[in-house]
Amino acid sequence: MSLFEDIMKTAQLVRRKVFISYYHKDDQKYRDSLEEDFGHMFISKSVQPGDISTDVSTDYIKALINQDFLSDASVLLVLVGPKTLCRKHVDWEISAALSSKVGGNSGVAAILLPELPLLSDGFDPATLPPRFYDNQASGYAIAYKWSYATASEANMRSIIETAFEARLSKKNLISNSRIQMGRNTCE
Repeated sequence: MSLFEDIMKTAQLVRRKVFISYYHKDDQKYRDSLEEDFGHMFISKSVQPGDISTDVSTDYIKALINQDFLSDASVLLVLVGPKTLCRKHVDWEISAALSSKVGGNSGVAAILLPELPLLSDGFDPATLPPRFYDNQASGYAIAYKWSYATASEANMRSIIETAFEARLSKKNLISNSRIQMGRNTCE
């Protein structure tokens, strides 16, 4: 049995703690679908609608997400739609997931949603959140098409486990030097 087969067999028994980062306004249906179809495979550490009051300061929201949701997540899945790259909360979540100060670094993977424009030879790096792109370019993070990710439990498990393993084996490739976004750059 190969090392990958050993990892996948073990992974079938282990439920990783997964935080799903996404643009709530546009991409909620994809997050709901992902959790409905594959939620039994992981422990969701994601912010649910209504978990955080919108009447509090952005600094408080940031601290709460870091402390209560991301601090013990071992994998961050970023759902990337057309406007994900310009959302400050997504940038903050990626930054926190990569930071050892928040509770240890998480593995990071992106799932490219069907509405994301693709080039004939793949995705356009300009459509990815910049902090994710930095880590994809360094070899730390990997992007997958929605159609691949959701085709089977084996594919989803492979994505989660690949990201989980990278948090240790590729830790030296983490790129988290960008200044965090201060505001959303699109609606």
